[in-house]
Amino acid sequence: MPIYTWKGKNSYGEKRKGKLEAPSEAAAAAQLKKMRITTTVLKEAPKDIFENIALFQPKVTGKDVVIFTRQLSTMIDAGLPLVQSIQILAAQQDNSTFKKVLTDIQTDVETGMTFAESMKKHPKVFDNLYCNMIDAGEVGGILDTILNRLANFMEKSMVLKKKIKGAMTYPAICLCIALVITAVILVFVVPVFASMFADFGSALPAPTQFVVDLSEFAQSYFFIIIGGIVLFVVAIKKTYATKKGRKFIDRASLKAPVVGTLIQRVAVAKFTRTLGTMLQSGVPILDSLTVVGKTAGNAIIEEAVFRVADAITEGRTIAEPLEETGVFPGMVVQMINVGEATGALDVMLEKIADFYDQEVDQAVDNMTAMIEPFMMVFLGGLIGGLVIAMYLPIFKMASVVG
Repeated sequence: MPIYTWKGKNSYGEKRKGKLEAPSEAAAAAQLKKMRITTTVLKEAPKDIFENIALFQPKVTGKDVVIFTRQLSTMIDAGLPLVQSIQILAAQQDNSTFKKVLTDIQTDVETGMTFAESMKKHPKVFDNLYCNMIDAGEVGGILDTILNRLANFMEKSMVLKKKIKGAMTYPAICLCIALVITAVILVFVVPVFASMFADFGSALPAPTQFVVDLSEFAQSYFFIIIGGIVLFVVAIKKTYATKKGRKFIDRASLKAPVVGTLIQRVAVAKFTRTLGTMLQSGVPILDSLTVVGKTAGNAIIEEAVFRVADAITEGRTIAEPLEETGVFPGMVVQMINVGEATGALDVMLEKIADFYDQEVDQAVDNMTAMIEPFMMVFLGGLIGGLVIAMYLPIFKMASVVG
């Protein structure tokens, strides 16, 4: 809908101005009249030339969706109709992209479409898990409860992602700094020393000669090296985009020292929390496993979950095929087995997720504690080694003079 800018006076004679969204100028004037505004200026706001270019539009973040979910849950719990609740939240939304999405959903719901169906038209904002749980909430008449569970689930998932990103940020920054410093020394500093050593008339020490040769190589093939790094990154991405490549990389990441344990714990926490939340919301077990598999984030975990779903269609329990995959720890399988036997699988899954969240916290702390001294030694050894290699001829010359 177009946006109109207006100026006028309220019932007290005070000057006011603002913007409002309306289907037509007449509708905008009617809205202002209801607000007891006497308009002096009412015109359509100029259109943003970038409004139809996705690249220039703000992205809908996970935080935006969580806030919307929490607010919608509260409003529906208070007795407000769904359409009115969406309309209010859309009007309050600062993110223009999300505002348009909510307005489209409001229109679809008003025309008779279900809330879940209208959300499925926007997969970049609302994923399969979200839509399936909303569908279950609508069918069961517990939409406010489902929205509250969704908000809790998304908040915990965001906290988990934040911890992982925080753990990876420090070593990534240190590695980048080390590469930049090394490149500067090799390209700009070492050549100065090399020209000075050329007048010595004697063979350079082996470490110094190695650094000088490395510097000459870096200068001669600098752009080729940069191009090679870019091609390597592109090749990794292209490989990961294929089914076999993704399985190979994901399997290798699970077996990697230190990091592999963390990845496995994160995967278990995500699997159990997602499955537990969906089962609590009334989503059928097979539908839940299908959604969980697609959102696993790891090809090996995804394949294991789909195997479990196939086994359930054959009349087996979850625990047996889960153990056969060899991906999930024995403790997880045993606890799921107990949950199935007692009829409290959803509760047991939540307990496993809480436990593995704590395990992830511990793993992140341990990894950070290991990485910090390692990166300090690595940086010190790299830079210190280059400096010592360049000063060895000077030390040699000083001993000869002495």
